[in-house]
Amino acid sequence: MFLKDHNKTAIIFKDDKISYSSLLTRAEYFKSLFKAPANSRIAIFSENRTGWLYAFYSVWKNESIPVPIDFMASTEDVAYIINDCKPEVIFCSDDKLSELNTALNTISHKPTIININKAEADCESYVNSSKDIYIDDKEKTAVIIYTSGTTGNPKGVMLSFNSILINIRAISEEVKILTPEDVVLMLLPVHHVLPLVGTIVAPLYIGETVCISPSMASDDIINSLQANKVSILIGVPRLYNVIHKGIMDKIEKQKLAKKLFALARKLKSRSFSKLVFKAIHKKFGGNLKFLVSAGAALDPTVGNDFVTMGFEVLEGYGMTETAPIITFNRPNEAIIGSVGKIISGSKIEIREGEVVFSGKNIMQGYYNRLKETADIIKNGWLYTGDLGHIDENGYLYITGRKKEIIILSNGKNVNPVGIENKLSGMSEYIQEIGVFMKDDLLHAVVVPDMFAIDRDNIDNIEDTIKWKVIDDYNNSVSPYKKIMKFSISKEELPRTRLGKLQRFKLAELAHDKTNKKDINEKVELDEYELIKSFIENDKKVKINPNDHFEYDLAFDSLDKIGLYVFLETSFGVKLGAEDLAVFPTVLKLSEHISKIKNKMSVEEVNWSDILKEKIHIQLPKSWISSNIIIKLSKYFFYVYFRFKSKGLNNLPDSPCIIAPNHQSFFDGLFVTALMKNKFINRTYFYAKEKHIKQKWLKKFAVRNNVIIMDINRDLKLSIQKMAIALKKKKNIIIFPEGTSTKDGNIGQFKKT
Repeated sequence: MFLKDHNKTAIIFKDDKISYSSLLTRAEYFKSLFKAPANSRIAIFSENRTGWLYAFYSVWKNESIPVPIDFMASTEDVAYIINDCKPEVIFCSDDKLSELNTALNTISHKPTIININKAEADCESYVNSSKDIYIDDKEKTAVIIYTSGTTGNPKGVMLSFNSILINIRAISEEVKILTPEDVVLMLLPVHHVLPLVGTIVAPLYIGETVCISPSMASDDIINSLQANKVSILIGVPRLYNVIHKGIMDKIEKQKLAKKLFALARKLKSRSFSKLVFKAIHKKFGGNLKFLVSAGAALDPTVGNDFVTMGFEVLEGYGMTETAPIITFNRPNEAIIGSVGKIISGSKIEIREGEVVFSGKNIMQGYYNRLKETADIIKNGWLYTGDLGHIDENGYLYITGRKKEIIILSNGKNVNPVGIENKLSGMSEYIQEIGVFMKDDLLHAVVVPDMFAIDRDNIDNIEDTIKWKVIDDYNNSVSPYKKIMKFSISKEELPRTRLGKLQRFKLAELAHDKTNKKDINEKVELDEYELIKSFIENDKKVKINPNDHFEYDLAFDSLDKIGLYVFLETSFGVKLGAEDLAVFPTVLKLSEHISKIKNKMSVEEVNWSDILKEKIHIQLPKSWISSNIIIKLSKYFFYVYFRFKSKGLNNLPDSPCIIAPNHQSFFDGLFVTALMKNKFINRTYFYAKEKHIKQKWLKKFAVRNNVIIMDINRDLKLSIQKMAIALKKKKNIIIFPEGTSTKDGNIGQFKKT
């Protein structure tokens, strides 16, 4: 099973380097800990660690069948799997022992339990001949892997040694991404077929070195990549999304980096990109040859951006039922957005839109499930349940799941993945979106991108998503494809461990968002109690620890200013919008305040006192251009719009606040065009900073009686400016709706 050079390093874990000979010896020791008949099932319930590998190979040495169990599975799922396959022995780590016992207490089957931690410690001193592993019958069941399931209970997939060997030959001899000289990072949980075959069985069969990352934490990943010359990273799209966001955030902040990135995108030269982005490659160890993505669909933007940085991205497609490869992109021939070409010796067809596959790597069947096996394998063809198409060059594109197709009462079929992709592409404010049907209507659950929301000073997330995304989308599609209801979620959408959306859980998530439970979780933190009390008194709502300031508590700009003032007066700390984006819940903010506070003495926020603060502010002075522009506009309005007015006599001589309805960009000029020069000269506009970003425009604005309001940085100062203007017998014009009306009727006034 392994290469002949047993002295070569097989596994690297932190500072330990374990040779192939040591791996076989330790697997032999693990085998000596149990007695089980050949072909019996042996389960492994543990997080990624060297002992997991020893346990796995010890089962093969015993000619038995390993059954990996997700170490993050619920106790109900653990009990279900054990009761389904009834293993003779379970290898379990210290950390999972309590959960295992809880699961076993609910079923009658009582297997032998072996502690992996103890076995790992004891095998250090074990001395014995390290016999290699030989498999005579390639059609024998090699492993039973339980699918995580996007629709219900997991099923045990029986894979033969031959199905695994076909995959190994495909990626080493045909696709040629694995060689004995490579180092592959074992990062993903190895109870899944992708990391099991891709980062353990295949590399060790070929003679590579496997580096085990201590965890999924970014520091552990980076340290593992840098310290061990890792050349192949196998991950799922969610991993690459996180890495991509971190890199692109830094590039976006540097003008030179942005220009170089744009140039690299046009040149499409890997050598140029690797030179320009050498620091990024060095950050990842400097030896990465391939970024392999599978398990779910990779965002084409993410894939293309990594290519622009000089990385080679290879996306593949498969299932647990195919061990796992069906198609794969070849080096130097990869197409981002496609999952590649079929592996040799196999066939693929599209039947009624569904991808069907025929190959010798198809599973033997589902354990104890003859009917389910017959439902998916028909006449030697595996019906994948995925929808897709093949282009003229043989590249496969996946477009959705057949089971997820929504059939409306009018007979129309809707592919929710297509809707999700379209909505996501319409706005950078959407981080995730899931579409489902309820009461014969299409619903959506939206997870906003809070950094984009805060960057652009978005006050009302729900309104923004409603009008800028949902409404625009609905106006561009057929009636049956319209989203009729949506909800905002502060939590990630439910997914499997490999990132596939669990659509059947979306309705429950949306229900939870609209029917918020009263949770009285006790928090032993003085800062939390004080902040909670302040918000409850100010907002007249009941506060729970995980309440999000925007989603749950509907904090607007004025609410945030009041909170910042309270935090400054009570704890001696100054916070801004960027802090609330990092600590978006009441509990997280309280924990942050507890670490950085300078004092703790509760003081009430008094807006009267804030407005009376002595500050030195020079109000904008009007140029003569202001009157000229207004008068010219007036004549234009009369001619073009047939402008009419009445009620001018209602404008008082004393200072006043004018609050017009807001229907167009001309509204400011419409209103001032009616006024006399004397009234105009002592009237100030209150305008959002996001509408006046350019330097020349800001200079022009302050010379034309405009008070610029930055709702995230200087709202307090902006309000004080408005108060001073009124004190100095000036007038204020403010559009109180905060946005233009959609139907002509006046909307709800913003607090400010």
